[in-house]
Amino acid sequence: MKKVITYGTFDLLHQGHINLLKRAKEYGDYLIVGVTTDSYDKYRGKLNVNDSIVKRIENIKKSGYADEIIIEEYEGQKVEDIQKYNIDTFVIGSDWKGKFDYLKEFCEVVYLERTKGISSTQIREDKNKILKIGIIGAGRIAERFVIESKYVSGINIEGVMSKNIENSKKFAEKFELEFYTNNFEEFIEKVDAVYVATPHNIHYYYAKRSLENKKHVLCEKPITLSLKETNELYEIAKKYKLVLLEAIKTAFCPGFEKLISIAKSGIIGQIKDVEACFTKLVEGEIRELNCKEFGGSVTELASYPLLAIVKLLGKPKNVEFYSYIDKEKKIDLYTKILLKYQNGITPIAKVGLGVKSEGELIISGTKGYIYVPSPWWKTEYFELRFEDFAKNKKYFYSFQGEGLRYEIAEFLNMIILNKQETYKLKSSESKIINEIIEKFLEKDKKNG
Repeated sequence: MKKVITYGTFDLLHQGHINLLKRAKEYGDYLIVGVTTDSYDKYRGKLNVNDSIVKRIENIKKSGYADEIIIEEYEGQKVEDIQKYNIDTFVIGSDWKGKFDYLKEFCEVVYLERTKGISSTQIREDKNKILKIGIIGAGRIAERFVIESKYVSGINIEGVMSKNIENSKKFAEKFELEFYTNNFEEFIEKVDAVYVATPHNIHYYYAKRSLENKKHVLCEKPITLSLKETNELYEIAKKYKLVLLEAIKTAFCPGFEKLISIAKSGIIGQIKDVEACFTKLVEGEIRELNCKEFGGSVTELASYPLLAIVKLLGKPKNVEFYSYIDKEKKIDLYTKILLKYQNGITPIAKVGLGVKSEGELIISGTKGYIYVPSPWWKTEYFELRFEDFAKNKKYFYSFQGEGLRYEIAEFLNMIILNKQETYKLKSSESKIINEIIEKFLEKDKKNG
């Protein structure tokens, strides 16, 4: 008897799935179908799956093609399953071509052409209105945003706007977008929501214009360079019942969300200190190093360590900055931010573009502490540590790709549910972070 195996999420089972199962069955006498669990889908970064695993399995049964159904729960399971079930042929859709060639060591591998013109994504679009997102800016982060968006169901990146029309054209052609332009009026008419990925100093300008045109806005950090401007944006969003969300990706990642919950649960006692560091070495003619007004490590990186501190401790009563300044470029290459709280707690955030340090996060409590190794802003792993080593615990979480998919999914979810606030990153928290960055810029101006 020749055994065949295939795997998939099989969300919103459609004719394309049925065709694949039918053709897979034709390669042998006995077909085993592996269905991914909800947790494994999240681990893989596949977000917004509609059907529960129970319903997906039931749909596979009803198809009549599966002789046996198994659950796929973890990375590497395919190798074990193929040997365990004595599989002769592994079958998968052609959009995975080359991905599973490593399985040829164990069995025949066949890539089947997908049924064109139909997909789970298309069905979701039919069930729910697809959110058309336009991007303002055609730089590095915008490119990563388009790539990450493919992992979130229910959205489509429609087009791009940049003041440089050639940059817009190249970007649109590279990612096969519907349109490109350098005209805001043309751009805003074609989208439901806007991702602002411009240099920091024009975040406010484009976020405001987009909100005034009644479009939801996901804005790169820092949301603006002044608290007054940030407050104004949130007021406009509130007036028109729109979503305005700051894109600090760490805030939306599964591991970081769990980290904050555990830290605030009391398991390490009262939090008495937080140390957070984010540094990277960069060089060349890039914006971060060559713009006196809004370049440097604080505007580029401080949102991350400040996020952790503000999430855990709230708003400080005072802030001090200690910087290493590039005298020629007049920007900070390394800055220590000392925050002071009413109860005497003095956490430190360290950021750098020209100085390298250990990118760790330490949360100290009266009963123990939490250690998150570099790169803590991805929060894939952290430890609870106590005086009694036997009580120590380790936590592991998935952080897929660049992490932008998590903020995109939250942005979409807020729009669908008509929510203007999310506990993952409250507007009040964005404002506190924004105010601290503004204080640094004011200090920087005074010091010339």
